[in-house]
Amino acid sequence: MADKEMGLASGSPHSSENYGADTKRRSSVVVGGSDARLDNNREMDFMTRNGLNMKSFQRRPEGAGGLSELDRSMKPRHLNMIAIGGSIGAGFFVGSGSAFANGGPGSVLICFLISGVMIFNVVYALGELAVMYPVSGGFYTYSIRFIDPSWGFAMGWNYVFQWVIVLPLELTVVSFTIQYWDKDINVAVWITIFWVFIIFINIFGTLGYAEEEFLSSSFKLVATVIFMITAVVLICGGGPARGLYSEYWGARLWYGDPGAFKNGFKGFCSVFVVAAFSFSGTELVGLAAAEAHNPSKSLPSAIKQVFWRITLFYVVGLTLVGMLVSSSDERLLGAENAYAEGTSMFVLSLRDAGLKGFDSFMNVVILVSVISIGVSCVYGGSRTLTALGQQGYAPRIFAYIDRSGRPLPSVILNLAFGGIAYITLASSGSTVFDWLLALSGLAALFTWGSISFAHIRFRQAWKRQGRTLDEIPFHALFGVGGSWLALFLIFIALAAQFYVAIAPPGQSELNDAEGFFKSYLALPVVILFWVCGYLWKRQGFLKLDQIDLDTGRREHDWNAINAHRARMAKLPAWRRAFHAVF
Repeated sequence: MADKEMGLASGSPHSSENYGADTKRRSSVVVGGSDARLDNNREMDFMTRNGLNMKSFQRRPEGAGGLSELDRSMKPRHLNMIAIGGSIGAGFFVGSGSAFANGGPGSVLICFLISGVMIFNVVYALGELAVMYPVSGGFYTYSIRFIDPSWGFAMGWNYVFQWVIVLPLELTVVSFTIQYWDKDINVAVWITIFWVFIIFINIFGTLGYAEEEFLSSSFKLVATVIFMITAVVLICGGGPARGLYSEYWGARLWYGDPGAFKNGFKGFCSVFVVAAFSFSGTELVGLAAAEAHNPSKSLPSAIKQVFWRITLFYVVGLTLVGMLVSSSDERLLGAENAYAEGTSMFVLSLRDAGLKGFDSFMNVVILVSVISIGVSCVYGGSRTLTALGQQGYAPRIFAYIDRSGRPLPSVILNLAFGGIAYITLASSGSTVFDWLLALSGLAALFTWGSISFAHIRFRQAWKRQGRTLDEIPFHALFGVGGSWLALFLIFIALAAQFYVAIAPPGQSELNDAEGFFKSYLALPVVILFWVCGYLWKRQGFLKLDQIDLDTGRREHDWNAINAHRARMAKLPAWRRAFHAVF
């Protein structure tokens, strides 16, 4: 009774009313003068809810918790596409070239498989937490709740820094990508055009991001499938006579010259680092869950798409391209600007095949991917900064959400950082950019480690407080063991990055201090944030009995959940395994 009076949800599979009243209150249509809203928390007026009039900039009325709430307008199709292709960008299409050059195709296959296992378990752990607690700000709030408020402070700001720094990088990359066709136009022109485009998308708030990601991810998915089909044909010798693959090509680059592995253990470690970073942004699906109309239904389906993303995009796609282009190709090793010179392995393979126009098609895919990541930068950074403001970890102004559901001050700040892209025009611009990127270089690994450890602590507290697993609506596929494995692999990735920072591949001497900190500067920065968080909040590591498992839990339809579990229990083991990843 006490829980019910406090507005807390028991979450029991036998109880569905405690938190339901609050859910219904928040999702019902609010009618009263100018405050009429739809059941997904959006304004009834079309112009206002889409940010197209002056009224849309007004502060949104406060919700039940005394804070303005974000939209809940994302649909299952949006989450599915964000999960399967949301963060596929230049790192995959272009950055993977350095992985091949440093470690060879064998290292790429093994390292991406290992990193795939890591991120697979991270995302499933995130899914379990996000279905239970689909809160604004997502995963950094789980660190506050289940680990240590000071560490949560560090992770929140670490994640904001990651995205505000990556945005100008993506704007620079998109300008270089355009130079593949025309090197005469100043890159500042293209930076400005695409910066304005990203600003335009953000006018439409959550739905603008969701629809842009749905369209761009669909395009990337179709393009990658087309490439893989083409690659199989080329490997089998089905290319045109004017190209390199007019006769059976096979796996000669693996067992012949240059072989499957390069640069020994150093090369392997450097590829592992690239592989781990290539999955950055996968966690955005958990952040988006707070803005889905029914995350308990749509999020588990989206989480399952990660399996296909790892398998289809990374493992199969990179293995095929590694069979077509040599890791010792001079164009790959000698390119001063891989984007402007079109030395993506995907572009090179189609150019070598003699398929006219296909290289330009892949460059368009790269262009769309880079723009997509730029839009994601603003979304991820602004939502996290807004949550920091709402919880008192950032200035209160960043808690502002307007009537169209945009966290306006946070979005403006994130967009403003795009101007840093113009630094590349200065003579010392690349040096400045390198140090800025060093600040966020390890951000993704810290975020994933925090998600995994938060899941472990959640399960430990759940058991300590006498709860059963039947009371958790969505389970991580490999449970706590999967999170421990992910945490172990994240530590291995950090160790590999440390080793590569000291002894870079391809050179016999050790790195200097500048080179080391360009690779590992993020660690002391995170520790600094952690110390600042502790000095500010004076809160340390939480004991299991201190962890609050009830506040903010989303109510679920336990009758439907239990019926679904009963159906699954009757299926043979192979059908249950099939359902777990499809």
